[in-house]
Amino acid sequence: MQKGLTQLWYGGSGAGAVLQPLAWLYGAVTRARRRGYARGWLRSERVAKPVIVVGNLTVGGTGKTPLVIWLARELTERGFKVGIVSRGFGRRARDATPSTVRADSNWRDVGDEPLLIRQRTGCPTVVATDRVAAARALVTHDVDVIVADDGLQHLRLARDIEIVVIDGARGFGNGRLLPAGPLREAVQGIERADLVVVNGAAAHASLARLPPPRAPLVAMHLLPGEVHRIDELGAPFPLAQLAGRRVHAVAGIGNPARFFRELRAHGLEVLEHAFPDHHPFTKAELLYPADDLPILMTEKDAIRCRAFATSRMLYVPVTADLGPADRRVLIERVCAGIAVSARTR
Repeated sequence: MQKGLTQLWYGGSGAGAVLQPLAWLYGAVTRARRRGYARGWLRSERVAKPVIVVGNLTVGGTGKTPLVIWLARELTERGFKVGIVSRGFGRRARDATPSTVRADSNWRDVGDEPLLIRQRTGCPTVVATDRVAAARALVTHDVDVIVADDGLQHLRLARDIEIVVIDGARGFGNGRLLPAGPLREAVQGIERADLVVVNGAAAHASLARLPPPRAPLVAMHLLPGEVHRIDELGAPFPLAQLAGRRVHAVAGIGNPARFFRELRAHGLEVLEHAFPDHHPFTKAELLYPADDLPILMTEKDAIRCRAFATSRMLYVPVTADLGPADRRVLIERVCAGIAVSARTR
């Protein structure tokens, strides 16, 4: 189903028209909900610390989580104690009770992305379907600022800064709302953003029709790191060492094509194996007994495979990279927002 919807959403402006009546209904509901918050019929709740929301207008992977990791590290280097809040998609318990993520947590209990963020940043991380409750739990950890991984449309949690992340290669797809297209809300929602981050070259045609945001446009790229064995045996090695070799590429993420494209750009011959986002892998799915080729996956996927990893299973971490000017713009805008929030509390 996910593959079929993706083809509809990114197959051209006419794709998805058969689902347009449902998209109209979805749009009416989302507009009514947002209007309810704007007029005070529904209440956004503030917590005792500044909140930065990093989200997207579309479903699927845009590079949001690497940016959260990058931002948490940058703020930590500047002396802030950062806390992370997430819904924790893919975890077993989908309730409103906040759960603290430890570096050794089981991904099934806390979600793969929150566990990855916790391991990469060391920042206090809390998951809950009730993001307000999760943010309040983080306040008890004596954090200075809270970064919400996703939640742009979770209006009950009041925020001080909104950062919208866009995939430059996929843009807004066919420009339709769910389920006829990939949009969680109308493209005009970008006008509320404090910062707009475009991941990769802005190649998709839909970005040429981007409404003029009041916020700066910041360019970001994802840089692959060294290849690691999932079982943590052996030393990491450069991805270039696999150039010219055939590999199995496994991706259970929001945008598998990006991972496959990156491997090919580094000279690998890729056998693609795309799975749904947050897919709970089993060892049997990844045996590929007909050969002994390396099995490469993303770091997020590796978290779900550690319990049964073999020597063939490898992962390639990625790191968000911003040029000096873009980095300065983003950090200055975020720090200014934090300072304003602190003065008004």
